[in-house]
Amino acid sequence: MTTSTDPIKIATKKEAEEFFNKFDTFLFDCDGVLWLGDYLLPYTKEFLDKLNKMGKKVYFVTNNSTRARASYQKKFKAYGIDVKIDQIYTSAFASAIYVRDFLKLQPSKDKIWVLGESGIMDELETLGYEALGGTDPRLNEPFDAKTSPFLKDGLDPNVRAVIAGLDREVNYHRLAVTLQYLREGEDKVSFIGTNIDCTFPQKDYIVPGAGSIIACAACSSRREPIYCGKPNMNMLDSIISHAKLEKSKMCMVGDRLNTDIKFGYEGNLGGTLLVLSGIETEERALHVTEEYPRPSYYVGKLGDIYELIK
Repeated sequence: MTTSTDPIKIATKKEAEEFFNKFDTFLFDCDGVLWLGDYLLPYTKEFLDKLNKMGKKVYFVTNNSTRARASYQKKFKAYGIDVKIDQIYTSAFASAIYVRDFLKLQPSKDKIWVLGESGIMDELETLGYEALGGTDPRLNEPFDAKTSPFLKDGLDPNVRAVIAGLDREVNYHRLAVTLQYLREGEDKVSFIGTNIDCTFPQKDYIVPGAGSIIACAACSSRREPIYCGKPNMNMLDSIISHAKLEKSKMCMVGDRLNTDIKFGYEGNLGGTLLVLSGIETEERALHVTEEYPRPSYYVGKLGDIYELIK
C-alpha cells in the first residue's frame, strides 16, 4: 500500500499554484480539515472561495454520521459558505443508500434499528424508511429488559437492518437493544457501520469516534459490519457516477491516513492532500508503512496554502 514517491510539503507559492492547477475536482473531509467542532479553521472560507473562482468542482465527503446533509448545509451557511446539498456526502447518507440500493429493503415494510444520532435517522426517513431507536428519548432510561419498551413485547419483526454510527448519548440501554437485533442473525438482520474512525478531532481534544461505538456492538454480537463511509469505495463510486467526474483530475483532502488518504489512494484518484490540523502528524505522513498509504501532498492546514498565494 505504500506510495513510491515521497509526499510533497506545500511550502512555496509555486508549489501552491501547481497544486491548484493540477486538479479539476476536490473532495474535502470536514472535521479536522475545514473546522474543529464549531471552530472554523483560519482561511477555510477564503480557500474554498478561491477554488470556486477558479471554476473547480468541490464536494464534501465526511464520515461524520451525526448530521444529515441538510444540517451540514446549514452549518456551511452559518460560516458564510454557500454549498448545495448535492455537494455533500455523509456516511449517514451512504448508509441509507446502501439500505435502499444494495439490501433492497422496502420503505413501506422494512424497518431499521439505529445505534446513532439524528443524521442517520433523518437520511433514512428522507428515503421513506421507518427508523427505530437512535434519538428516541425512551432509550435514555436505565436499562431493564423487563420494562424496556423496546423489548417487553418482543423485538419488532420488521426490523431488517441495524445501522450503527457515532452516538454521543450511548448507554447500556442502546447497546443492549442493538445486541438483541444483531443476535437475530445475518440472514434476517443486516449489520451496517457508518465508518471506521475510532476518534475524531475537536478543538484542543481528540474524542472517541463512530468506530469505537460500532466496535462495542461488533464485539458483543460477534459480528462484523459492512462499512459505508471512507475508505469504502461505495461512496466514491456514487460520487463519480452522480457527478460524471474524471478520477485522474480529482484530489482527496483529509486529515486521516487510514480513511481519507486511503480513500483517494485505493480509488485511484489523481492525488491526495493530508492536512495536519486534525488527527495525523508530519512524522506519520512521511513514515513508510504497509498499514496506510502516504499522501501525495501535505500541509499544516488549508489556510497555509491560501496564504501562500493570496
